[in-house]
Amino acid sequence: MDFLALATKYLHPDLTGKYIHLNTITPVMNSFADQFEVKVIGQSVLQKEIYQVKIGSGKTKILIWSQMHGNEPTTTKGLFDFFNFLASDTELAHQIKSNYTLLCIPMLNPDGAFAYTRENANGIDLNRDAVAETQPEMQLLKRTYEQFKPDYCYNLHDQRTIFGTEGFNSPATISFLAPAFDAACQYNSTRMKAVEIIVAMVEVLESYLPHQIGRFDDAYNVNCTGDYFTTQQTPTILFEAGHYPNDYNRDESRKFVFIALVASFLRQNENVVVDNDLTKYLRIPQNNKCFFDIIYRNIKIIDNNVEKIINFAAQYREEVIAGKVKFRAVISKISDLDHYFGHVEYDCESLLFSSNGKPYPILGEEATFDLNNSIQFNNGLKII
Repeated sequence: MDFLALATKYLHPDLTGKYIHLNTITPVMNSFADQFEVKVIGQSVLQKEIYQVKIGSGKTKILIWSQMHGNEPTTTKGLFDFFNFLASDTELAHQIKSNYTLLCIPMLNPDGAFAYTRENANGIDLNRDAVAETQPEMQLLKRTYEQFKPDYCYNLHDQRTIFGTEGFNSPATISFLAPAFDAACQYNSTRMKAVEIIVAMVEVLESYLPHQIGRFDDAYNVNCTGDYFTTQQTPTILFEAGHYPNDYNRDESRKFVFIALVASFLRQNENVVVDNDLTKYLRIPQNNKCFFDIIYRNIKIIDNNVEKIINFAAQYREEVIAGKVKFRAVISKISDLDHYFGHVEYDCESLLFSSNGKPYPILGEEATFDLNNSIQFNNGLKII
């Protein structure tokens, strides 16, 4: 099966870019109401509707939620692409719907999604509220969990462009984690069920993303939703959608979320754990903070009348302007950068730096400058 062609075919055209909020998804969600059960199940801090989409009638129950961090929309787009596929008349779609019952909360944090913030309207990270349960959104998720009694949980997120795969100079385009259930990060039967599904997804994805699949840090924190549900003996899988080359709007990355979702339902014997699954899981390269958006190498500066050759890096800050996410390249590190990679890199060949009369870069300022008073860089990128 050509999974990438399938992902491209069912990519929902009404959800693009990085600013995905309640007003964006509601008409799309309602378009599925004649095939799936779509209903409001609660409200956010600011009284915004939180929806549930129920699909299928199978024995195995999966609880899926996305965008509990409001500025992490890629998995939401991938989830709607998956809805689009399940609404089709294909044999595989019918098979999934007959074997599984899916209960999906496509946007747990609508306030954060509109404000384009990680936290909810009270400034709380919902993914650290699993035990305290102080926020209405987390109360709703846990109530849904207790009523539905899922066999598995899928916790869908985005990760920053800083992550690569350990041992490779490749971005971590998608990463997974079977969350720990104790501080020793041991593997019990519950965690191993999550490991099995992750291995199945990676086996499908690796032909499309060589060296671009990561394993997320499993440091235990029971306040995190995935760790909490694992301690409740429900296998939980963390999905982290990351950077794909030249895809800052993540309309390519979403395809790999879709592929992962489809692949996760292809293995039917959920309770059978293959002996070498843990070995395969631990071979997935760990996420490594080894990337910047842009790196400039071999820049000449003048510091106290002394010429020096330096390297520096810029990272994009994301801001919503006129209903779209804009990317502003900000100088974020000045050092040798020997162990870092840039999604874009420039060898500046010892040319002299200048920015608004300043002879050296300054942390926190926009990466707009020129070299030798002739080669210009605007918002991080070279003007050609």
